[in-house]
Amino acid sequence: MKLNGQHIFVTGGADGIGAACVLDAATEGAKVSFCDINVEKGKAFEAELISKGFEAFFIKADVSNMDDYTCGHAEVVKKFGDVTGLISNAGRNAYFDPVEMTEEQWNDFMNLDLKSVWVGAKLVLPAMRKKQKGAIVNISSIHARMSYPNYFPYAAAKSGILGLTRNLALDEGKHNIRVNAVLPGFTLTALVENYFVLNPEKRAEALAVQPMGRMAQPSEIAKIGRAHV
Repeated sequence: MKLNGQHIFVTGGADGIGAACVLDAATEGAKVSFCDINVEKGKAFEAELISKGFEAFFIKADVSNMDDYTCGHAEVVKKFGDVTGLISNAGRNAYFDPVEMTEEQWNDFMNLDLKSVWVGAKLVLPAMRKKQKGAIVNISSIHARMSYPNYFPYAAAKSGILGLTRNLALDEGKHNIRVNAVLPGFTLTALVENYFVLNPEKRAEALAVQPMGRMAQPSEIAKIGRAHV
């Protein structure tokens, strides 16, 4: 029960790594709030958690929209009190030609994968600074360090998260607030499994470069995230 008494807020928490983070934090005793745009999955997951005796709260919120994210944050604070640990996980893949990509497509993508990480910090930091305590974990990607062809602008956003995290850590350390990033490689979420179903030859390619001969499970990424909140 390492997180007993804590309020952990997870973005993109209805599925995949986000859902694993929600479950892991709840198992460790935290009050866990989470948001997603998938209402059906979010509500079903909330009901499942509550049925198991966990304190969980789901809200529909689009973190790529600053006003919507702000309202969502206000709701979870009203429910469980100030956020003591934020896991910024919401995001999506993007595959664009840099010439053909439009400004609207760029803004839509970056608002979700990069800007939302800043907005999340902007929302939770005032309370953390006041209490001189707190933690933020930003889910980046191995694409921040190395990438494949045709991953524009995904790698750019994930690299941006590293720079953002680095400066937040430097600036907020004086308030006893920790800020870290996690860079998962291939992780067997439903999204990745579906990718391999559509591209079966890619599974063997991915396994060939794994030092342990296997890919990660979402629960393993969640444990890394929890260690920093």
